[in-house]
Amino acid sequence: MQTTPYRHSSERYAKCIDASKRIRWDIDHDVIRGRRMDVAKKFLPDGLSLADRLDFLGADEKRLLSQVQGMTYAHMFGLVERYIGAKVLELSRDHWLGDQVALEALVRFTDEELKHQELFRRVGAMTAEDLPAGYTFLPQPNDVAQAVLSKCTWAVLALTCHIELFSQAHYRESIDADPELSELWKDVFMFHWKEESQHAILDELEWRREDAKLDAVQRDQGVDDLIALVGAVDGILQMQSAADADYFLRVCKRLFDAEQVGMLRGTLLAAYRWQYILSGAQHPHFLKVLGELVTEAQMQRIGAALAPLAA
Repeated sequence: MQTTPYRHSSERYAKCIDASKRIRWDIDHDVIRGRRMDVAKKFLPDGLSLADRLDFLGADEKRLLSQVQGMTYAHMFGLVERYIGAKVLELSRDHWLGDQVALEALVRFTDEELKHQELFRRVGAMTAEDLPAGYTFLPQPNDVAQAVLSKCTWAVLALTCHIELFSQAHYRESIDADPELSELWKDVFMFHWKEESQHAILDELEWRREDAKLDAVQRDQGVDDLIALVGAVDGILQMQSAADADYFLRVCKRLFDAEQVGMLRGTLLAAYRWQYILSGAQHPHFLKVLGELVTEAQMQRIGAALAPLAA
């Protein structure tokens, strides 16, 4: 647990501003460029989709499964960025009449999150036109945002830091390295990664700033809220993985036996838990920051909450 006093660093906020200016991109001019998704190729790599675990699927079926998960992947990022943008705008209030460098960094952060929401809406609409009809993304962004924002700021920032760290890891370790993915799909997440790299830094700065305000009781409540948020995310994943399995089974051109259907459903849920919870919870930097802010007993509580999801 952190023992040294928190020191506000305008310099780190300034570096994020410099990076934001340098890598600024436009959805149409830089990312889409008049292209469409190549549905002859995968969207998500096997390391994220876990499609390679399903030996009874043919190559075309594994590609379709990666595309179904890819649609959900885009919608999920659009979903979380709804609450993230609102939260960062709220946090900026603390800097309105204070550190103007930090204020600019957070305003840029909010602007970029709004752009990302538009990007993922565009991606969702594009893929819906090119893939078989009937896909449905069930979670409602505003309802989810209200539920997340009802929790304490410490927990919301912990969840946000976790999300933006895993989004970077997914791109660097899986998406960028796979030559079998749609080129436009890869570009969407390459440009997204460029800005999320700065957002993760700002998440950590604001998380540590918030932590410095709390006493032990308040921090313990933050841990409880974080565990509750992870449970809520898992509820969303259970609901959406079931819907995606149903969609996949409807649009596939053959029947599967009961054992295969069970394996498909289990693998989809395992893939989503890996994508949206475990890959972030196991991220080395997330574990480092979290370990500096909580006690060993609190870390064990968090680990105990995650253990059933990993199993």
